[in-house]
Amino acid sequence: MTNGRIVGRIIVLLFLILIITGGGILWFDFLNVVDARHITGPVANALRGVPLIGRFMPEGDARTQPLLRDDDFINLDAERFAVRMEALELRNMELDRQEMDILSRWNQIERIAQELDERQNALDEREISINALASDAEIRARTVERNAINLTNMPPVNAVGILAAMDDQDIIDVFLKTDELAEAGGTMSIVPFWLSLMEPQRAADLSRKMVARPFALN
Repeated sequence: MTNGRIVGRIIVLLFLILIITGGGILWFDFLNVVDARHITGPVANALRGVPLIGRFMPEGDARTQPLLRDDDFINLDAERFAVRMEALELRNMELDRQEMDILSRWNQIERIAQELDERQNALDEREISINALASDAEIRARTVERNAINLTNMPPVNAVGILAAMDDQDIIDVFLKTDELAEAGGTMSIVPFWLSLMEPQRAADLSRKMVARPFALN
C-alpha cells in the first residue's frame, strides 16, 4: 500500500509539472519571449478535439501575438530617437529662454551701471565745482580781510582814496570785515569815519546797501 501511494503521488506530481511547464511555455509564447509554435501548435490542435476544452482554444497557431519583424525594431528605434529629439528640442528651447532672460538682465544691469556712472560723474563734477567755489570764497575772504587790515593801518584819507576806486560790493565787503575785526578786537570801527570822508552821495548809497545786506564775510 505504501509503495502504491508513493507511485501515485509521483505520477500526480509529474502531471502537475507537465501542466506547469506547458502553461509556462504557452505564457512565454504569448509574451513573445520565446517562439514555441512548433510545440504549442500540435498541442493546441490536439486540444481542439477535446470536448469542453477545444472551443476555448484559438484558431490557427497557438501563438496569439505577432512576432516583431526587423522593420518593427527599426520603427521602435525611430520612435525612441524621435522622442529623444523632441526632448532635446524642448531642452534647447528652455536653454534659449534662459539665455534670453540672462541677456535681458545683463542689459538691465549694464544700463543701471551706466546710469550710476553718469550720476557719479555728475556728483564728482558738482563736488569739484563746489570745492572751486569754496576755494574762491576762501581766497576772496582772505583778500578782503587783508585789505581791511591794510586800509585800517594807513591814514584814513589814503584809505578812502583807495576805497573810492573800488566797486560798491568790494567796499561793502571791506567795511563789514573791518567792523567784524574791530568788534573782535574790542575797538571802535573806522568805517563811519571813512564814510564821512567820502563823497556824500556815494556814502549814502553804500550805507543803504550795507543795511540791506547786514552780514560779513567769513
